[in-house]
Amino acid sequence: MVLKSCFVYSTGVVSILLLIVGIALVLANVFPNVLKSAVKKEVILKNGTEAFKAWTDPPAPIYMQFYFFSVTNPQEVLGGERPAVVEIGPYTYREYRPMEEVVFQDNGTKVAAVNPKTYIFQPNMSRGPESDLIRTVNIPAMTLMEKFKDSHWIASLISAYMTFNNIGLFSSHTVEELLWGYEDPLLKEAKKFDSTIDDFVGLFYKSNASSDGEYVFFTGQQNYTDFARVDKWNGNSSLNWWTSDECNMINGTNGAFFHPIVTKDEVLYMFSSDLCRSLYALHTEDVTVKGIPGYRFVPPHEVFANLTVNPANAGFCVPAGNCLGSGLLNISSCKQGAPIIMSSPHFYQADEKFAQDVFGMKPKKEQHQTAIDINPLTGIVLQAAKRLQINVYVEKIPYFSQTGNVRTVVFPVVYLNESVLIDDASAKKLQAIVLEKNVVENVPFMLIGLGIIFGGLFLFLMCRQKVPESTVAEREPLLSS
Repeated sequence: MVLKSCFVYSTGVVSILLLIVGIALVLANVFPNVLKSAVKKEVILKNGTEAFKAWTDPPAPIYMQFYFFSVTNPQEVLGGERPAVVEIGPYTYREYRPMEEVVFQDNGTKVAAVNPKTYIFQPNMSRGPESDLIRTVNIPAMTLMEKFKDSHWIASLISAYMTFNNIGLFSSHTVEELLWGYEDPLLKEAKKFDSTIDDFVGLFYKSNASSDGEYVFFTGQQNYTDFARVDKWNGNSSLNWWTSDECNMINGTNGAFFHPIVTKDEVLYMFSSDLCRSLYALHTEDVTVKGIPGYRFVPPHEVFANLTVNPANAGFCVPAGNCLGSGLLNISSCKQGAPIIMSSPHFYQADEKFAQDVFGMKPKKEQHQTAIDINPLTGIVLQAAKRLQINVYVEKIPYFSQTGNVRTVVFPVVYLNESVLIDDASAKKLQAIVLEKNVVENVPFMLIGLGIIFGGLFLFLMCRQKVPESTVAEREPLLSS
């Protein structure tokens, strides 16, 4: 009888202890903190870590897709009608971007490296060969016309040369020429008078198999939140330049497939070499990629907003005070004076007038939004897509008959989709980590559950113990003789 009582009370004690320990672990957030501490130790650029391996040679394939806008009514445009374009693409390239010349500095707290990018055409992922012809705005001609529009005699000479050589506002070139460069006859002639002019031109001229200089990164050794953050670029100091791979998709600078542990309230700061500026992204929704949970971060519309909405964009009103409207950024100062305007594809999130000015624009969030999906525990990028459109500012210019009666319009030339999706091998590793996380984080709740079960057993046994023996006897069946 004594042993029975000891067992009953022991059950009660165990129940209380399990409940106390379980609740304490939940309130102290012990296991999540242990997991985060383990992750922080891996988020460091150091030989032997997964982060360093992925940083030096990203395992997931990166693809750059180009969608061109070919003009279908060039003569009507010169007559003052609305331009009509047809989207042609994608033309897909596999992008390789390993870190090279890696040298650790300052006792391992920083690391220097160059990041050459190489683009290899993928015929099986493209709508046609690189030899496909695209008819679009003659960017070299438009650049020279804009540059010398206030110099009447120079403008007249250029216009006469263009007329004699049948050079107009529109021209046709192959995809390969438009992207990687070709010798332009007009620029070649202009170079005779100005040796600083490069007679080769291309949207990504000199960008293939080349790097944009040396970067110095923080390794994260002193502070995990500094992981892969750029300290200097070509000797110049920088602030808030995140270079993990989700930023690659936004900014063109390279890094690993990691970002320091993120929360929904965090703002991701990035630098865009395409836009010559800093960008940022905010959490918009929770997603699942290959069975792995993630947070989606998207640049808000303020990034491309006009001066009245976002004063930080004042620097893109060129000349000062000349703002084009929301959704556009004038980066001519970054492009040697070429009238290049950046936007989201099909003028997504821009003022409606820009899409309405060009027949063929169909902005869609799913296809034209820039987004980054990050696993919150590990900071690993699950997928990302940088989507930007290159446009040319076109207007009627006096002394240049080549512009005819063209409307003033932001003319779309091409949009790019630089994307990455976590590879299957990395996804399997991450799935295992997520499963381990779920199991470990549920340990306190398992203890609480066991405490409740033991508590229920204790109450049952106590009730059984307190039932009078006479009552039990009364319930037993009588044996008939």
